[in-house]
Amino acid sequence: MHLLHSTSTIFRMRFAALLWCARYLLPLVTCALLAHSLITSNLEYAIYGVYGIILTAVASISQWLVAARTRCPLCMTSVLAKNHCAKHHRARSFLGSYRLPVVLSILFKNEFLCPYCNERTALELHKKHHRSAKREIETALK
Repeated sequence: MHLLHSTSTIFRMRFAALLWCARYLLPLVTCALLAHSLITSNLEYAIYGVYGIILTAVASISQWLVAARTRCPLCMTSVLAKNHCAKHHRARSFLGSYRLPVVLSILFKNEFLCPYCNERTALELHKKHHRSAKREIETALK
């Protein structure tokens, strides 16, 4: 199992995974708010729906920017960005997406299986970088 070299990489992976989920869940909530505002003629829900549209656009752009820097430590391919690379022959897809299993495993298992090289990576610091990261955290807290 491979390990990552910095805490910022771990944070970036988790943040990109959350943004990926938000990118698909926010439009559903926004459509429900807009439909409710049309049915009840409530202007407040329509305003929330417009805010939801704006928030969806911001989440999509943010996810696109952050996901480009989420790389597998072995093959150096962006695992959460849309690549047109060949997948490993044993790569798993869920609901037609190769990124969804990666996102779910990052959020719930704290590791992921790269769909390009099929190697497992834990979202933990490499031991030799652990001390320097610990020092960085201590100096940031002071």
